[in-house]
Amino acid sequence: MTEHPHLAVIRRYYEGCSTADVALMRSTLADDAVHYFVEEPPIRGAPAIAEKWLEFVGLSPIWTVDHGIASDDEAVIEWTMRYTRRPGESQHVYRGAEWYVFRDGLIAEIRAYELVGGDHAAELDGYPYAERGYPMGA
Repeated sequence: MTEHPHLAVIRRYYEGCSTADVALMRSTLADDAVHYFVEEPPIRGAPAIAEKWLEFVGLSPIWTVDHGIASDDEAVIEWTMRYTRRPGESQHVYRGAEWYVFRDGLIAEIRAYELVGGDHAAELDGYPYAERGYPMGA
């Protein structure tokens, strides 16, 4: 089965996030895109959204799209970010879900739902991540 085009765009966006490739991220975003968060103000505009993820370069992040559905001009995904706080440290795992709105094949809006703050796992308690093929920390 062929992947929905919106999910392919989101995967490219996440590839850009993981590799700090601003041009790749921007190629997936509408110029006036908005990224909303649970506990911080929204980021407005493709340049600002792409630049935001450069803040994570020191963590060696790897973002993955773990599951997604798409229809019409919307898509919803679950994602994982694996990262290290310091070189040589084992990986940490951070998870969330996002709702996307598309316009003309580009991401126009992202609504991020994630657990923010504290030093605890940001994942569903008791959910069988490993059994369902989700990435796990080292």
